[in-house]
Amino acid sequence: MSKRNPPSRSGSDATWHDRPAVEAMESLEAVADGLTDAEAERRRGRYGPNRLPEPRRRGPLIRFLRQFHNLLIYVLLAAGAITALLGHLVDTFVILAVVVVNAVIGFVQEGKAEQALKAIRDMLAPKATVLRAGRRRTIPGEEIVPGDLVILEAGDRVPADLRLLEVRGLRVQEAVLTGESLAVEKATDAVARDVPLGDRRSLAFSGTLVAAGQGRGLAVATGAATEIGRISSLIAEVRTTTTPLIRQMAIFAKWLTGFVLLFSALILVFGLTVADYGFSELFMAVVGLSVAAIPEGLPAILTVTLAIGVQGMARRNAIVRRLPAIEALGSVSVICSDKTGTLTKNEMTVASVATAQRLFTVSGSGYAPHGGFSDSGRDIAVADFPLLTDLAKGALLCSEAELHGEGDTWTVVGDPMEGALLTLASKAGLDLDFERRARPQTDSIPFDSQHRFMASLHHDHEGNAAIFVKGAPERLLQMSRHQRHEDGTAEALNRGYWHEQAEAIAARGQRVLAIASKATHTEHGELLFADVEGDLTLLGLVGLIDPPREEAIAAVAECRAAGIRVKMITGDHAGTAAAVARQLGLQNSSEVLEGAEIDGLEPEELRRRAREVDVFARTSPEHKLRLVEALQEGGAVVAMTGDGVNDAPALKRADVGIAMGGKGTEAAKEAAEIVLADDNFATIAAAVKAGRTVYDNLKKAIVFLLPVNGGESLSLVAAILLGLTLPITPVQILWVNMVSSVLLAMTLAFEPSEPGVMRRAPRPASEPILSRFVLWRVGFVSLLFSAGIFGKFTLAQAQGASVEEARTIAVNTLVVMEIFYLFSVRYLDASSLSLRGFFGTRSVLIAIAAVTALQFLFTYAPFMEAFFATRPLSLLQGLQVFVVGVAVLLVLELEKRVRAALFGGRTQNLPGGPDGSTLSPRNASSQS
Repeated sequence: MSKRNPPSRSGSDATWHDRPAVEAMESLEAVADGLTDAEAERRRGRYGPNRLPEPRRRGPLIRFLRQFHNLLIYVLLAAGAITALLGHLVDTFVILAVVVVNAVIGFVQEGKAEQALKAIRDMLAPKATVLRAGRRRTIPGEEIVPGDLVILEAGDRVPADLRLLEVRGLRVQEAVLTGESLAVEKATDAVARDVPLGDRRSLAFSGTLVAAGQGRGLAVATGAATEIGRISSLIAEVRTTTTPLIRQMAIFAKWLTGFVLLFSALILVFGLTVADYGFSELFMAVVGLSVAAIPEGLPAILTVTLAIGVQGMARRNAIVRRLPAIEALGSVSVICSDKTGTLTKNEMTVASVATAQRLFTVSGSGYAPHGGFSDSGRDIAVADFPLLTDLAKGALLCSEAELHGEGDTWTVVGDPMEGALLTLASKAGLDLDFERRARPQTDSIPFDSQHRFMASLHHDHEGNAAIFVKGAPERLLQMSRHQRHEDGTAEALNRGYWHEQAEAIAARGQRVLAIASKATHTEHGELLFADVEGDLTLLGLVGLIDPPREEAIAAVAECRAAGIRVKMITGDHAGTAAAVARQLGLQNSSEVLEGAEIDGLEPEELRRRAREVDVFARTSPEHKLRLVEALQEGGAVVAMTGDGVNDAPALKRADVGIAMGGKGTEAAKEAAEIVLADDNFATIAAAVKAGRTVYDNLKKAIVFLLPVNGGESLSLVAAILLGLTLPITPVQILWVNMVSSVLLAMTLAFEPSEPGVMRRAPRPASEPILSRFVLWRVGFVSLLFSAGIFGKFTLAQAQGASVEEARTIAVNTLVVMEIFYLFSVRYLDASSLSLRGFFGTRSVLIAIAAVTALQFLFTYAPFMEAFFATRPLSLLQGLQVFVVGVAVLLVLELEKRVRAALFGGRTQNLPGGPDGSTLSPRNASSQS
């Protein structure tokens, strides 16, 4: 292990400021033997154990009771109390069951959300190797204290934030913190305070994994003071947002409650002072009015619709952890996505190969050995270019990774970059096992960040020997004297040409690696640095990139067509991010905003830049969080995707947090509302479509339920104001509301997506549930229903029916109008007068059959007469009721045609939309 001088105490290291571990720095002269047990114990008493603090939590009882703190729940409880006073215990039980089920669901989901911090705490190393008083010891990770000398080896999880003092080929996988796919090469040279996290080469961070090599480091931060602890604190401090639907439902419940109470009070005053009703009779009428106006089944329908959407999402590999998130997807206007593993495969791929005469492009992505080579857009046969075969063979032999798999599923054991080189060799037609058996490795110089190359010595079975070297281009250009020509001959190295080729590959956002070789003698048995210095023959350069998923490119295009802006936020370098953004087709891929620039922006300027820029590079967890907040402050509904611990704060803050289920960390999954089982960005587009469908179906359910309640209410109000007999009793209203209305409305939750659902702009988050279209439809249909109820009741009495018989006719008229209205409301814009409209979905037909059977039971069963004061109807009376339903359907279809002629047909195109205008997907995207 190479030992370097300890760093100075000038404070130049990024993690040496704002840290409690001052004593660690003061101990640098004495780190050789580590701390004594007594000193370690003293420091543990001062700094505490090396674990993240437990957050304060509410007890289970308080958490459960908080689920009832909702105005709509209060309305439901009031409705339950009213039904109990009326002696309708079955309906009371149903309402209370809905309330309790909603509370249980909220309680369970809130408990899952609190697991986010626990998931991060579990990432800390359970064991660690330290040097204490000159002796090497393995201790529990939580016993590490600032000033401990920690020993790192391949496979270890770093137990604390360490200032590295000695390294030998040390590479650390920091994807959980930075999102970078490649392991970071570590060094001991000091770095500046303000460098991004991914460039702090002299530091190893708690919770990251040692991919290769060895090292020693001084613990400078433990527990909550570490980088991962800071992220944990960010998660705890992040204020979560409520979904647009929940916000609008709260507003809706407030207005509905106020309106019902105020209107009922006015009717009570009017009846007592003007109409001269008796108090008891009038009070029961007002109770009936309240029951009629409250849509008792709406919360149940809301829950069921969301649950059905969740099931549909699960079939698309998207697991929804919190029910309202499915609806929030429907209003998403911006998707902020991590790059590595989300938009890209998180599998390194050789995309370019430069030789002495040409720059080849390599097709295929990931580790699957499928693809080929092309020159200037023309496919070529590798056999025609022997130099390509030699370069691929050198890349293969100078690698120690292994490639396993079949079909499209391949994995790498070892370094991801070396895995990409093995895939390149397979694409070049080489048999990996045969080549390694034919030229077994006899010695090697491992990769080290100081000399920046790896070399391997090989002997074949004919007695020939060769050295292969791979490493940083600038380093191998120093070590090379010749370059291989395509005809196999060697010529003098053209350094200018290779610098141009390296810059051309880097401009594509690819990381450049050079491959060189050297023939040697048969007796060569030990490989020394002197053997590779100054006399190599350069074979070529390869460009590596973590390529975009092909399905992600299509998904980005679909999102743009739907008016959704996709933004990439990554910890990777700006060049790499821009190259991937161009391949993905992001709207603005030419401009990149880096984390250091974000730090210098004022809030107002950040909001502007966050809206305009689509690619953000070298970002920290704080940057991601600030960007999400800036977009939200600008009016956007933001979905955030990610897989690392560094994504967790932004995932929690976003309107919809989406974590990767396969390669994602538990911390990211627990902070998110949705988990993608297939780690596929394309699944998000399908999820947005499902979210929009869920909202459409909820709107249909509301547009269905409210006119039913409105029609009931208007008929009662008309009777009270005119001093007439109530056409329907409160108990009969409850029957309709809790049996037929809810059952029919439930079928709307199963409606498929309407055509063009992904070709319209996202609905504004501020769009009220009671939009002008909904208010128009509720008012118009309420009048129709009221006229049908009151008209049939009055007509029946005029034809000689008793009050009980007339009320039975009125109730059946209401139910039949509901059935025909269901056919109309399934298509808010398109005509329902078609075979598809009449036959509906399977759930619609089942619900209509069930409601019809229940209504026959309500009308003709003798025991129902005791509960609801019903009377059996004649065939002629039944036909008259049916004709009213048909008439309602025809009137509503005529209304659709008139609306189509005047306003273009779309429900959101009615005058006075959410913002007084409409947005096409194109301009919606530009404004998001």
